[in-house]
Amino acid sequence: MPGMSPGLNITDPTLVAAFRSALLQQFAVVAAILVLLLLAYGVARRWRAAGEPPAPRPRLVPLTEPRARRFLRLSFGILWIIDGILQAQPQMAGGLPSEVVQPSAAASPTWVQHVVNAGGTIWSFHPIQAAAASVWIQVGIGVWLVVAEVGWWSRLGGLASVAWGLVVWVFGESFGGIFAPGLTWLMGAPGAVLLYITAGAMVALPVRAWAGPRAGRLLLAAIGTFWIGMAVLQAWPGRGFWQNNADGTLTGLISNMAGLVQPHPQETMINGMVTFTRDYGFAVNLVAVIALAASGAALLGGATVLRDRPAVLRVAVPASIAFCLVVWVLVQDLGVPGGLGTDPNSMVPWALLVWAGYQSARSPERSLGSPEPVRSSRAGPRQAVLRPAMVGSALRQTMTLATARSVTSLGAVGVVLVGAGPLAMAATNWHADPIIARAMGGAATQVNRPAPDFRLVSQSGQPVSLASLRGKVTLLTFLDPRCITDCPVATELKEAGVLLGGSDDQVRFVAIVANQFHYDLTTVRALDRQEGMDTVPNWLFLTGSAAQLEQAWGAYGIFVSHMTPHASSVMRDLVFVIDKSGRIRQQIPDNPMAGTLSTRSSFAVTLADAAQQALSLPDPVP
Repeated sequence: MPGMSPGLNITDPTLVAAFRSALLQQFAVVAAILVLLLLAYGVARRWRAAGEPPAPRPRLVPLTEPRARRFLRLSFGILWIIDGILQAQPQMAGGLPSEVVQPSAAASPTWVQHVVNAGGTIWSFHPIQAAAASVWIQVGIGVWLVVAEVGWWSRLGGLASVAWGLVVWVFGESFGGIFAPGLTWLMGAPGAVLLYITAGAMVALPVRAWAGPRAGRLLLAAIGTFWIGMAVLQAWPGRGFWQNNADGTLTGLISNMAGLVQPHPQETMINGMVTFTRDYGFAVNLVAVIALAASGAALLGGATVLRDRPAVLRVAVPASIAFCLVVWVLVQDLGVPGGLGTDPNSMVPWALLVWAGYQSARSPERSLGSPEPVRSSRAGPRQAVLRPAMVGSALRQTMTLATARSVTSLGAVGVVLVGAGPLAMAATNWHADPIIARAMGGAATQVNRPAPDFRLVSQSGQPVSLASLRGKVTLLTFLDPRCITDCPVATELKEAGVLLGGSDDQVRFVAIVANQFHYDLTTVRALDRQEGMDTVPNWLFLTGSAAQLEQAWGAYGIFVSHMTPHASSVMRDLVFVIDKSGRIRQQIPDNPMAGTLSTRSSFAVTLADAAQQALSLPDPVP
């Protein structure tokens, strides 16, 4: 995918350190939010202790949260917290787009890849902000679900789970792979996060919707129907699941899990499963098809036509959960090894949904509470004007009604916003973070020395010397005109000019030919046209005689290897930032390999920032 960064080392110390620093800074913000809320709650308790009467409000008979809803809310809240902690793994910032998102979308149709690439590009352009945001959003949603029992706070937590789950399902899981060939329930279809979305939607329902067994029966019936459909797909001839050899689809899927870095006992177990599936793939798939179809049929039947026979679900539910756990261990490899696991995969959420549905399906019909008549203690006309004193009084009365759970829920919302705010800003910024350039090329070197002069000719045949460029900032690099695929510095300079906006007329972008055999004007102009540099007015591509070029290379410490006439040269990639007085202020290591959209943009931002810094220096004294 063009927006992602395959050349980026996901364990690069620069990226890892920046990610940890961002998490620590945002943790300080989270801590400050919690401290402020605790102080406010303490003040509220003092006011209550002082005996100030609360404002009159409608009173309801307290709603007792149904056991099934409580289980669903708590279990998926804990899952969100676990997922947030997994997102804090050091490799996430650099590795998620190229190592997780891109492979998951590779087998999907082109339109899916385009949609996924839109989200992957945001992460690739802003890996630190996106990775840190994912941590806090998921931890915040998890805490929100755990602490908010009933009422609008709880239902809003469920809706937040649905909203973020849809983002992850579309952009992170490529729609759960449902449009890709080889769709199989055993490897997570239709995506683990879709189950989080289902749970969130059920939590968002009014609590009264959980009165009686209806919600649970509907949930179990839906699960059973889906599992039967997945069993049919698993058994469908021609999809490769019945093969015994190493080329079998099921063997290949499990082998991919075995290739992840993981503890030795887990590695031994999954490798044994790969060997067994390779030798007995037909039997393994037969067992999977029968178990999946039987579990689905039992759940569907027990929740519908056989709902008056509780023994059916008493047997089907534990068996289904056990089957999910076996698949989770032996096929999905627990879902989290390798340093890039973002969740425990789909079997744990399936098991939780089945158990929640069972708890609800066997609950008796009952009332969950009803409103009491509201009796106002005061009468009179409404106030037409809202005065500051009234606002302060209302705020004080509201605080006196606060509970520990409501305060914690508000804190959880704050945690979500700590992540969502930077992520929203990153999504609107289509210029990549300079941290990518530093991770790939290294940090710029700050210097202050005279730049060696040169006397060459431009692509138009006009003589150019460094002295003739005085009064403007110069970004100087060395470029092989035969370099086509892995020398993106020309387009990076072009994009840097766009980023400079109105300041670009004060900057010159200059490249000197770096090739012993191909340095004629025809070759120089051909590269200009190929890279679109012939439309950049402040671009100079300089050449000269072989002796003049070698002198310029040596003066700037550029090594150009002696290669065959048909090969591109190998050299040290640097951009020299020369101020208006002709002094080198920075040496920026450039991208040493083929660039993606994010890497090129990151280097362009770095170059534009360096040019702006040089422009801010005092003008030279005449």
